[in-house]
Amino acid sequence: MVLGCADCCSHTGYDAIGNTGPRFGVRHLQCILVFFGLAVAYALRVNLSVAIVAMTDSNHTNPAFPEFPWDESIKSYLLSSFFWGYVVTQVPGGYLSAIIGAKYMLFFGVLICSCLALLTPFCAITGGWKLVVVLRAIQGLCQGVIFPSTHTFLSKWAPAEERARLVGYCYSGSQFGTVIMLSVSGYIASSSLGWPSIFYISGCAGIMWSMIWIYLCASTPAQHSSITPNERRYIETSGQLRRPSDAGREEFVAHQNLRTPWLRIFTSLPFLSLLLAHCANNWGFWTLLTQIPTFMKNVLGMDIKHNGPLSALPYFAMILLTCFFIWLSDILQRNGSLMSLSFSRKLFNSIGLWLPMLALLGLGFITQGSANAKLAIGLLTLAVATNSASYLGFHVNHIDLSPNFAGTLMGITNCAANVMSILAPLIVGLIVRDETNPTQWRIVFYFTAFVYFIGNLVFIVFGRFTVQPWNTPSTHRQTRSVSISGSDEAARAPLIDT
Repeated sequence: MVLGCADCCSHTGYDAIGNTGPRFGVRHLQCILVFFGLAVAYALRVNLSVAIVAMTDSNHTNPAFPEFPWDESIKSYLLSSFFWGYVVTQVPGGYLSAIIGAKYMLFFGVLICSCLALLTPFCAITGGWKLVVVLRAIQGLCQGVIFPSTHTFLSKWAPAEERARLVGYCYSGSQFGTVIMLSVSGYIASSSLGWPSIFYISGCAGIMWSMIWIYLCASTPAQHSSITPNERRYIETSGQLRRPSDAGREEFVAHQNLRTPWLRIFTSLPFLSLLLAHCANNWGFWTLLTQIPTFMKNVLGMDIKHNGPLSALPYFAMILLTCFFIWLSDILQRNGSLMSLSFSRKLFNSIGLWLPMLALLGLGFITQGSANAKLAIGLLTLAVATNSASYLGFHVNHIDLSPNFAGTLMGITNCAANVMSILAPLIVGLIVRDETNPTQWRIVFYFTAFVYFIGNLVFIVFGRFTVQPWNTPSTHRQTRSVSISGSDEAARAPLIDT
């Protein structure tokens, strides 16, 4: 029998043992670097979205720089071309990050994308919009590896007890980068630096981050030169005696000898429910961000696309609520009688998908008027901000299901989810023939709310939060035990022996 089991286990699903690691350690430094890496990546992603206004209308910016006669059709090609490449490298990015290390995948992904950003003004002036489309597609190829590699990275560095917290903080960097870019780009374009500096500044920031990252980061705790033995032991053993869902950490798996169990993954009901939740989330999230501004302009008479700070408001609120949800999760986790791990994941995922669903239903009843326009902005901000709770829901579930293949799982779900991001505006275009007709917009809102509802409902019913059997396939498996000193074995013996 396991001695002291009844006293150690709590309703949270975690086992309390003496070693909790340093309050601030190398793992936190790694996560800070990931936060700023994702901030830079999203700044590089959205820089064209905000710069294109100045590039096509010099009347509202510095007229000393070139202006391009690009119509709405060309703009749509320019803005969507990034995602043409982005969806292609999702799965390969997750797979390669497990083989060669997430450190190098993130480094090259951000570095190459940053260098290309520096070339954007030159390409626009010399090659026109077609060359910019090619450049943006290549940038998408580079950034397609970032989210899967980040999940691979966090599966190695985030202890079980801190997993949701660290994942939430890291991924909030994407909103931080978006807020900064949306808020300052208008002022930069109007200054003496002009619109090219939007690309130069974001590109230089990405190169600077890449240099810091390659120097201070390591793909795993074992490869980091300055981590203490105590913190390394805390991270690497966090799944063995702390939580059943992390039993996959008990052995170090040589990934180059571990084949990805594709068939078992795609026939796994918990994974399929995770896939549906991710797709539903992206469908709703990008419908909100890309279509609500059009609805507000044509139905409510308020243009927020050309108002940088107002456009950044939902993302800023999302950062704040991410911190709040992480704090709330920690409070509830400390009192194990309040919330189990399974309940925690489902609760925060429901907040992240069903509160935006309610906001969409509310938007369907809004009609023209200044007061209603303010209400619409409030509902949009609420919907986007509360979606941050999903960071503590389905977003971390990839690591729950399979620490060994977390990056690959994220690559699969993020690829499918971004296809939804492309399809959603097209479906809206088929439904909304008259952009001033609130009845047609109401159909869009109700359908998107239905997608949100089904995605979370399936996740609640079929989602699981324990390591799946295919995490360590029985075939083609060559492992070696993590080296543990004799004193550590003696310390663990009372916990695992009779």
